[in-house]
Amino acid sequence: MWTILKIELFKIFKRPRTYIAFAAIAIIIILIQLAFWLDGETYIRFMLQPILSTFEIEGKIVNGYTVCFIVLQTLLLHVPLLVALVGGDMIAGEANMGTLRLLISKPVSRSTLLMSKFAASVVYTLLLLIWMAVLALGLSMLIFGTGDMFNLRSEMAFLLESNDLFWRYVAAFGFAAIAMTTVSALSFLLSLFAENSIGPIVATMSIVIVFTILTTMDLPLFNAMKPFLFTSHMLGWKGFFDNPVNYGSVLKSAGILVLHIVGFAGAAILIFRKKDVLS
Repeated sequence: MWTILKIELFKIFKRPRTYIAFAAIAIIIILIQLAFWLDGETYIRFMLQPILSTFEIEGKIVNGYTVCFIVLQTLLLHVPLLVALVGGDMIAGEANMGTLRLLISKPVSRSTLLMSKFAASVVYTLLLLIWMAVLALGLSMLIFGTGDMFNLRSEMAFLLESNDLFWRYVAAFGFAAIAMTTVSALSFLLSLFAENSIGPIVATMSIVIVFTILTTMDLPLFNAMKPFLFTSHMLGWKGFFDNPVNYGSVLKSAGILVLHIVGFAGAAILIFRKKDVLS
C-alpha cells in the first residue's frame, strides 16, 4: 500500500492545477495581512467599539493571533472547494483518462487501491492545512507579533491571554483537518459515480452549500436534521476559543465528523468492490 500511496501522491503533485489551491490560499492570506498592516487597528477598533466605549484597552490590538483568527473565519468556509478539487478527481479522473480498468487489473485488491487513493487525498488535505497554518499563524506572528485576543460573541466578549492561545490554534487546525477530511471523503465517494471530475466537485460543493443553508435556518424540521449533518459540526474549531473550552461539545462534533469519514470511505470501498469498470 505504501508504494501505491507514493505513486498516487506523485500523480497528484505532478499536476499543475494541484498548486492552484496553495497559491490561492497564499494570495488571500497575504492580502489580508497587508490590509491589517496598513489599517488593521481601525478595523479592530470598529469591531470592539461596544467594549471601547466602556473600557480602555492597552497594548497591541492588532497582533498575529487576532489576524489568524480572522483568516480562519474567512478561509475555512472556502477551503472545502479546494479540497474537493483533488478528492473528486481521484477516481473520476482515472475513468476520464481510460486508465481505471488498467489499474484494477494489477495484482492489488480493489480495496487496497481505493484506500491508497483516499489516503493520498487526505495527505493533500493535511498539507494544504499545514500550508495555511504556516502562513496564517506563523507569518502573522512574525509580522504582527503576539498579544492578547478578544473573542466576540453575540451575547458576550472575553479576553484570551497570549500565553493561552497557541495551543488553541494547534487544536483548531487539528479539528479543521478532521472537518476538511470529511469533505475530501465525500468528494472521493462521489467520484465513483462519474467519468469526469467536474461532476463530483460540483456535487460536493452543492451538498456543502445546501447542508450549510439547512443548518442556518431555524425551522422545526431542519432543527431535527441539524445534529446529523456534518456541516453543523465543521465550525467546531471555534469551541477551542471559548473560555472555558467545552470539551464535551468539541469532542462530540469531532466524533460525528469521524463517523462521516468512516461512512463515506466505507461506502466507497463497498461500491468500488462491486463496480463494473468499463473505462
